[in-house]
Amino acid sequence: MTTQLKKEDLLRAYRTMKEIRDFEERLHVEFATGKIPGFVHLYAGEEAVATGVCMHLTDEDRIASTHRGHGHCIAKGVDIHGMMAEIYGKKTGTNAGKGGSMHIADLDKGMMGANGIVGAGPPLICGAALASKMKGTNGVGVVFFGDGASNQGTNFESMNLALVWNLPVIFLNENNGYAESTGVKWNVPTPNIADRAAGFGMPAVTVDGNDFFAVYEATGEAIRRAREGGGPTFIECKTQRFYGHFEGDACTYKAPGEVQKQREECDCLKIFAQKVTAAGLVTAAELEAIDKEVHALIEDSVVKALAAPQPTEADLLTDVYVSY
Repeated sequence: MTTQLKKEDLLRAYRTMKEIRDFEERLHVEFATGKIPGFVHLYAGEEAVATGVCMHLTDEDRIASTHRGHGHCIAKGVDIHGMMAEIYGKKTGTNAGKGGSMHIADLDKGMMGANGIVGAGPPLICGAALASKMKGTNGVGVVFFGDGASNQGTNFESMNLALVWNLPVIFLNENNGYAESTGVKWNVPTPNIADRAAGFGMPAVTVDGNDFFAVYEATGEAIRRAREGGGPTFIECKTQRFYGHFEGDACTYKAPGEVQKQREECDCLKIFAQKVTAAGLVTAAELEAIDKEVHALIEDSVVKALAAPQPTEADLLTDVYVSY
């Protein structure tokens, strides 16, 4: 651990990761009840990535997400009660129940939205970064995408565009080892996906996505450089997801015991807690207090989401077109 953060920042990082973990673990249970419409793709296991990135960002910075977007939302500061209600399709949701899990968004927080199209985020974030550059806001854009989306033409075209226009963009690859059910070794010929950035002349680095501090340091440097006009950076975070590609995925493509071993050896919350307590920066009691607070928060969000009203028929055509 080389990054020295203030105690309040360490506690904030742990709280964010814990909120993501408990939110997703609870959704795993709630989805099985049949009350949540649509698909749900859980982010559990990857919490250190979203948290390490978004701790450097403000509401003025923009992120483009994926179908696995709950963790990005929480790390960017989107209200958890609004998120839970949105996933339940309720009127009190962040998008009035119209987006659901795969299209959840909060533009006021700079969260441009989850997206059901693989590889849709890179072109969107280039647009957001161009707007920041033209307006002189000093804002940056971060696009999260998986190992599967790393093969999409939209991603390569956007990398090229970002360099040609010198855009303040971070291409953040969350390599969790599987493009749905296809192992990364079957569809990516290089040892590290970040190696591909060399073909564009883009600075790139591969880090341990289970180590919050490694993610925080790498993205902090890239974001600082982008704000100063240094252009885009490619960052690959090697991590894993603890659940299937979607809820209901039998995960027959994973080896027996693979996830259990990952939970035991690669859990980013356990790794973080061990580092900060061993260094005497935070006490175990302080982390346990956060655990209890987060558990109560998630429970309250579910209770309120279940009690919230459904959208009405009159809501069907609202928020469809913007009037200029």
